[in-house]
Amino acid sequence: MPITLDDFEQLAKTRRTTRHFKPDPLPNGIVERLLDCARWAPSGYNLQPTHFTVVDDPALKQRLVAACMNQKQVAEAPTVVVFSGDRDVARNNMDVFLKSDREAGAIDEKYEQLLRKVIPLAFNRGPLGIGYLWKSTLPPLARFAIPVPSIPAVARDYWLAKQVALSAMNFMLAAAAAGLATVPMEGFDESRVRRVLKMPRSQHVVVVVPVGYAAIGTLKKTRLPLERMLHRNAWG
Repeated sequence: MPITLDDFEQLAKTRRTTRHFKPDPLPNGIVERLLDCARWAPSGYNLQPTHFTVVDDPALKQRLVAACMNQKQVAEAPTVVVFSGDRDVARNNMDVFLKSDREAGAIDEKYEQLLRKVIPLAFNRGPLGIGYLWKSTLPPLARFAIPVPSIPAVARDYWLAKQVALSAMNFMLAAAAAGLATVPMEGFDESRVRRVLKMPRSQHVVVVVPVGYAAIGTLKKTRLPLERMLHRNAWG
């Protein structure tokens, strides 16, 4: 039976952030199910740069608290998921996902060859950063004549943040559907988080998400009315 808009609307409107968790452990396998939902989020070029670091060891979570500005929810929640993006994703994933997509019939040979040209052009910085130099200087000039998109080689962490955030939102909505609470955290020292979890520097940490059962019964939060955000055809 397909999920209805009413079902999703209810889920989206009732999901709330909590900063206080019960110590109750999570059911076996539930985190993996939630992360499996997260990995189906879309990503630019289908490169799938998101990585999930699951932390459920109490001692390690306590060390993570210090890296997250002493926010207690990191220790309270039974599990914490650190969402990060691979700065070397074009080199690491391009051949793998293109082979998978071809075998699945998702792309044809012509489109594969196009991606093999476009992805290196968009992501490669070249030796000694020469590629970064021309990709950061020429597009602003070209915009006077033609539309030019943001180039991942120049705004790499910005590009990664968008992709990883899509996966994190899938994860949080899936958690809500499972009766669990989450809190997306931006307040952390990225280098310290990487050090605690022994993550390579190629990983850009985007958001830290504790997950568990909310310690309080009713989670309330308001939203600004749609009219403040909606613009039809043009602003003004």
